[in-house]
Amino acid sequence: MQTALADFIRDTPAGKEADAILRSCVHCGFCTATCPTYQLLGDELDGPRGRIYLIKQVLEGHPTSRLTQIHLDRCLTCRSCETTCPSGVRYGRLLDIGRQVVEHRVGRPWPERLARRVLLAVIAYPLRFGLLLRLGQGVRGLLPADLRRQVPLRREPAARPTRSQSRTLLILEGCAQPSAAPTTNSAAARVLDRLGIQLRSLPGCCGAVHYHAGAEAEALARMRRNIDAWWPHLEEGAEAILSSASGCGVLVKDYGKLLAGDPAYAAKAARVSALTRDLGEVLAKEDLTPLGEPGRGRRIAFHPPCSLQHGQKLPGLVEPILVKLGFSLTPLKDAHLCCGSAGTYSILQPQLSQQLLRNKLDNLQAEVPELIATANIGCQLHLETEAQVPVRHWI
Repeated sequence: MQTALADFIRDTPAGKEADAILRSCVHCGFCTATCPTYQLLGDELDGPRGRIYLIKQVLEGHPTSRLTQIHLDRCLTCRSCETTCPSGVRYGRLLDIGRQVVEHRVGRPWPERLARRVLLAVIAYPLRFGLLLRLGQGVRGLLPADLRRQVPLRREPAARPTRSQSRTLLILEGCAQPSAAPTTNSAAARVLDRLGIQLRSLPGCCGAVHYHAGAEAEALARMRRNIDAWWPHLEEGAEAILSSASGCGVLVKDYGKLLAGDPAYAAKAARVSALTRDLGEVLAKEDLTPLGEPGRGRRIAFHPPCSLQHGQKLPGLVEPILVKLGFSLTPLKDAHLCCGSAGTYSILQPQLSQQLLRNKLDNLQAEVPELIATANIGCQLHLETEAQVPVRHWI
């Protein structure tokens, strides 16, 4: 694809990156076949190829409209198109660059600005989110049915192991997961303890909520703070940084790229990214014999999050682990398609999100599983709002 980027961005790091991505696109259209929003809406501008053209126009200095922003907002950033693309177009990164420019040029109606500010002021702060969640759980029984389903039941985690092991991994606690699903990391700690691995907690938010909402400066500041907080643990000999939420993992694995232009953090960010692992990546390399076969006789459906299969490029990572541990996995139609969670998407784009959720649950529950398992907190909370069976993290 030929480009003629405008002066305001041409020679900037983001402009050079966007130019290279645009030039790699041959506008073949294979991406439209696996785009969730294109399948729902049938509009070229609500598919990756159309959005790439819109971003190209914006970066070339053409007038930017509210309509352009709407089409970009409708993208889930699921990156299914990247998995399909024969040319290796880094669409997700191009979208982030385009959204940043459009956000500054177009602005938003005040209700949207308020909604986004509230979300960023709550979700990315574990204490604030936890307090509001506890309040919602306290009055859950009094809420209307539609609202009640959006408030997850309170879960009490079992105690984490305290014994020392010869191997140590760091685990991201995240922002929403400690309150909404505290059983996940406590279960991971118990499983890994049986394999001779000790987990050490890393509190805080990875920065994904701000980054994908267009607040790039705050997201980068969070990345730098995280690196400063994690660095002493890495120097003490921790093997890796572990993420049990694939949505967090995909961003932390990109710290090195996103901070490559920062001379004070580039090297450290690259090392952090290189040492980051999804929970499944760790267990896939371990001898699981000490765990036995806890899944024997259990029939489950596994939902692979987009951030795991398309973002981290780890399709088929978890399923063999579950089978090895005795679980029987039900077949899943359209496993590559998004469930509609996508971070804050389910809140900001409720209509499209609900359509995707219904389609995903129809497929997940078609073979009548005992429960649904997934690998990301956002997917877990979104699926369980309408699921007829329990939804759990696979660990």
